[in-house]
Amino acid sequence: MNVLAFLIPVSLILGAVGLVCFVWTIRSGQYSDPEGDAARILMDDTPPEDR
Repeated sequence: MNVLAFLIPVSLILGAVGLVCFVWTIRSGQYSDPEGDAARILMDDTPPEDR
């Protein structure tokens, strides 16, 4: 039972750190890419060569 007195606060602290990191990533705009990798992979960077 003594281990629960240690594990419960540790898990709450780790959960709070994870939540703070998640909120920080949302506020810094890391998820606001309108093009996205899924659409960007379909775009050509160079024009096709004429033969």
